[in-house]
Amino acid sequence: MIQVRALTKSIHTGARRVDILKGIDLEIPPGQFIAIMGPSGSGKSTLLGLLAGLDSPTSGQVLLDGIDITRLSEEEMALLRGRKIGFVFQSYHLIPTLTAEENVQLPMDLAGEDGGVRERARELLDRVGLQGRHDHYPVQLSGGEQQRVALARAFARRPPILLADEPTGNLDTASGRLVLELLLALNREEGATLVLVTHEESVAQSADRRILLRDGLVAG
Repeated sequence: MIQVRALTKSIHTGARRVDILKGIDLEIPPGQFIAIMGPSGSGKSTLLGLLAGLDSPTSGQVLLDGIDITRLSEEEMALLRGRKIGFVFQSYHLIPTLTAEENVQLPMDLAGEDGGVRERARELLDRVGLQGRHDHYPVQLSGGEQQRVALARAFARRPPILLADEPTGNLDTASGRLVLELLLALNREEGATLVLVTHEESVAQSADRRILLRDGLVAG
């Protein structure tokens, strides 16, 4: 369960304060696929970053399974993120000096897992259609293939929550459709809650529920 209570986020640019989120309340039950939509500047990516604990709110709470992550230290948040959250970025964020297999292994290595790590990485790469590409570096992969590596990496530790920020935004139509299908399949098979930011109506149509942000507020 993800609960968001009276969440606000403001930033200061010189003497001017900009209110990005103006009091968001949400409840997302386990296993649900939520699409967050809205015009540019409405606060979609900011909200996702706060759900991941990558940023701190100005006020309000974000609770993951009853834990208020806004009160955690950076170390505590990093540990919780490693156990509970997978993140897929629009720009992939792969390590260029690591192979596809090594990129997928990385979260497991950082967590100190020492059993079946390589096998888990290979299994996930195969599941996202990258058989025979395990030893390729990001520069040797297309954009769609890199996003599939990022998707496999996000599921490496079987997180109960998956957050995706415009995961199909940099892809052509065919690659974007494939990545969305993989997200949905892994979401259902692993039972993960999926929260996805998108501006694409075709992507949002697959969601169990849509949340529309406008001017920092939930508009629908």
